Amino acid sequence: MKTTLDLDDELVKRAKARAARERKSLTALIEEGLRLRLRRRSALRAATLDLPVFRGGRGFAPEIDPSSNRSIYDAADDDA
Repeated sequence: MKTTLDLDDELVKRAKARAARERKSLTALIEEGLRLRLRRRSALRAATLDLPVFRGGRGFAPEIDPSSNRSIYDAADDDA
């Protein structure tokens, strides 16, 4: 399909240079970019998961300082 696009001049210069280095046409480079972008969106939607949420208990154990990443990391390592 033929179409007309209004693209940023600098972007087109960079794309043409990349296409030349890769021995591709500008069209092939643009198609590849569109495919990657569209596939990534689909993959992100497919990879969305529902994370479990803890809704009870008393929070951190008394020996863990919740304001200290190191304290939390160390406690997580202890459980491994």
